[in-house]
This record gives sequence, C-alpha cells and structure tokens, in this order.
Amino acid sequence: MALVNGCEQQTLAITDRATQYGDGCFTTILVDQQCVQLWSLHLARLELSLQRLAIAAPNWQQIYSQVAVLALKYPNKGGIKILISRGSGGRGYNPLGCHDTQVVISDFEWPLHYQQWQQQGITLGVCQQRMGNSPMLAGMKHLNRLEQVLLKQEVETAGWVDAIALDGDDRVIETTVANLFWRHGNTVYTPALQRTGVAGVMRQQVLNMLDEINYDYQVGDFGVDAVLAADEVFITNSLMALVPVNQIQTTQYCERTMFKTLWKRLHSC
Repeated sequence: MALVNGCEQQTLAITDRATQYGDGCFTTILVDQQCVQLWSLHLARLELSLQRLAIAAPNWQQIYSQVAVLALKYPNKGGIKILISRGSGGRGYNPLGCHDTQVVISDFEWPLHYQQWQQQGITLGVCQQRMGNSPMLAGMKHLNRLEQVLLKQEVETAGWVDAIALDGDDRVIETTVANLFWRHGNTVYTPALQRTGVAGVMRQQVLNMLDEINYDYQVGDFGVDAVLAADEVFITNSLMALVPVNQIQTTQYCERTMFKTLWKRLHSC
C-alpha cells in the first residue's frame, strides 16, 4: 500500500521535484510485532533534513498515525518507508514559491535474508569506485542515491553480499547499504560522516548504547587498514539492525564480543 498525503494512491505528478531533481529525503523504519521501532530517531533525522533542505515540515502527528496503522499489518516484522518531497513548483532548480510538501508512505515485507545475515554473518568486499565529498548533503538520506546505485552495481558484478565504500581520499565511509563499526581492543570505531555518507538511525542507536554502558568509542577518519586490523567488525541499518562481518577480502574475523553485547542490549530495550 502507498499513501500520498494520507490518501491511498500509486502516483506522483511528473512535475514533482522528487522525480525532477531528487528534491527531498526519506527514511526506512523497522516494524517489529506491530510496533514502530526507533521512531524518535527517525523523526529527528527527518526534521533535521527538512530544515537543511528548507522544505516545509508536514504534520508529524498525522504521519505517525498513518505509520502506526500500517504497522498493524505486521505481527512479526515489516518495513515502512516515508518519502518527503518538496512537491511541484519553482522554476528550474529554483524552489522559490514551492510549499506543497508531499509525503509518501509505503510498507513492505521485511527482507528474510537479514535473519540469516544476523545469525551467520557476512563477507564484505571493498569497492573500487569512490564516493564524492559533499558536505552540504552529508549525513542526510536525500532522494538522490545515484552513488549507491553505481556502488551496488559493482557489488553485484563482483558477486559480493555488500562492500565497503571509500571517499576520494581513501577514507572508509560506510558500506553500500549500512554503516560500519569495528572494535580494536577496548575501543569501538566508526567513520565520521561530515563529508559524505548517511547518518543511519541504527548507527545513532549504537552510539547511544555505547554511551549508556560507558564504552570507549571514536568517530573519525580511518583507512581500510584500520578496519582490517580490527578484532571484530559489524554493520548496521534500521532494517537489519546489527550484522556481524566474518571476512573482508582475505581478512577473517572470529570475535563477536561487542556485537553480542549490543545485540542483547538492543533487544532488552
């Protein structure tokens, strides 16, 4: 099902700036036993993204009510996507006078292979293509995902499950579908996202949990060598939650100490 501004329909105007320019943002939410997960973090990121894009905010209470109704369809697990567009209007790139914010809410079945990933772990490659630095858009889950499309093509061609993406200065940013964490000794590391990348909701939840247990972590600039030297590696996004990494290229990881600690804490909340 898809709701456009609260009405069930399957189309947007061809003049909508989402299709013309990728002018908007989105988030993808896990539903678990009919409950919307991490709503406050999803809402905070949407609000910040709309402020940065200067898009008029919708009625969040109405949106949550619509999301909550769709969540009732999933007694086990499902997913809900909220897409927000600036709407139609403006002249060319200029959005002046465009205030007709459009909200598209859709739901889908939870990808069952995530359960296998969570239990068995995955192997990662390292993409040859590089992500461009764009501080104006960094952190946002905006509607122009062409870099991810091209990176995913590389992943599929190479036969990987997923792969690490670097920027033009060989800094580790994320994978094609998730944020990246690794533990070396008694410190957890994750890449900074001020230049590019998506500030994932589950990434923020992991950082919150590390704060709660007073565990040392560092957010910064790292190369692939730092990840390869780790004791354990895991990836995160809102749908898969946490997934352990067994191998990157030829380097193997056997430990899951931090993964298990965070997994237990996440499911005790």
